[in-house]
Amino acid sequence: MDVTKYKVTIEVIDILGNSKCSMNQKVGDSYNYPEDRGRLCPSSFYVLYPWIMVMLSGGSFHGSEEEDHMTTGCPDYKHQVVYKISRKVVEK
Repeated sequence: MDVTKYKVTIEVIDILGNSKCSMNQKVGDSYNYPEDRGRLCPSSFYVLYPWIMVMLSGGSFHGSEEEDHMTTGCPDYKHQVVYKISRKVVEK
């Protein structure tokens, strides 16, 4: 059985509100999953994890025009951090 492997990257692309994250994340910060999961805000990781699993399994998002990335935000309603979750095929 041939299983495609993916590398998932999470990038901070915006911070709403006053542009200050309470966990000190900044636009441009980038994280690789699973290597950097301990560096991510725990609340954000809770929201991101299901989307990361979809990306790792090669799934796509209903209604999305792009299959290799998606965006979502953290649960902080005053200073929401917006993430872009991307995947790339890992060469075997």
